[in-house]
Amino acid sequence: MMKSGEINYELEKNIEVISQLDSLVGEAVDNILVDPDKCWQPSDFLPDFGDPNIHEEIKLLQQRSEGIPDTILTSLVGNMITEEALPSYQTYFNLLEGINPERSLLSPSGWVRWSKSWTAEENRHGDLLNKYLYMTGRVDMKAVEQTIHRLLMNGFDPNTGGDPYQAIVYTSFQERATKVSHVNTGKLADIAGDPVLGRICKQIAGDEARHEKAYKSFMSAIFDIDPNGAILAFEKLMRKQIVMPAVLMGEGGSNPSLFTEFSAITQKVGIYTGWDYARIIEHLVDLWKIESLTGLNDVASKAQDYLVKLADRYMRLADRMKAPEEVKLAWLK
Repeated sequence: MMKSGEINYELEKNIEVISQLDSLVGEAVDNILVDPDKCWQPSDFLPDFGDPNIHEEIKLLQQRSEGIPDTILTSLVGNMITEEALPSYQTYFNLLEGINPERSLLSPSGWVRWSKSWTAEENRHGDLLNKYLYMTGRVDMKAVEQTIHRLLMNGFDPNTGGDPYQAIVYTSFQERATKVSHVNTGKLADIAGDPVLGRICKQIAGDEARHEKAYKSFMSAIFDIDPNGAILAFEKLMRKQIVMPAVLMGEGGSNPSLFTEFSAITQKVGIYTGWDYARIIEHLVDLWKIESLTGLNDVASKAQDYLVKLADRYMRLADRMKAPEEVKLAWLK
């Protein structure tokens, strides 16, 4: 077990490396994120209330959505609620050690610019899905709004202890997981006869893919500078497992099992499964070349051994995991 002095030294080292990446992160803001005047917006996909044919447009939207199975619609609602809790995620990111030492949202630093610009892009996702679901007429929006309210009230803790290394591993994983979830939902929407929802989900997934690319590049740079610290952070986070952002959506409410029920649906219909979790681990281990890293200290070498075997372990667990026979549906009329 590390002593407090060792922990402080490790964190100080991590903060120093994070500061070295500031220009790289600033370049990502300029080259990976999109200017608001050129970026898609929710109104691009929704009926225009200034259109004289608005009632017909809404009727067509509702007709298309009628074929979406309740399980898929419920999963879409859960994905939307997760996106709507964005204020908690931005707050978490700005509380990380070394990210915003000036404690100013007007700082010109690359990390602060990234936090704001990433949030601005992500904010469109919840807006679009929320409005789409409202227009379908199939969703109990008050129940949805209560869940969003509760999730924001409960907050968010990915259990990274303020360590920026673990946080960048987390976001690399989570952006990919969100991309997978939206891609799979879009495919199911197409099958159900709603190509507009299919395009919506794929457009959101495209954003998540760009954000995933950026976070993975940040972590790749950390591996280049500090391979021992990077691999230890990766191992620490994976031993704790990835905490999903919306895990507290039902905490303290009338249905504390709400997130578990939502997760069961995504597993049952194939939107996000145990196999996806395993494949994301495999992808990151391959991307960061964990197995071929050399010159590691003893502790980091043990972390390496653990990580290279981890995806296979989760794949075996996924193979044994049975989809639930029945699932509880929430948020629908």
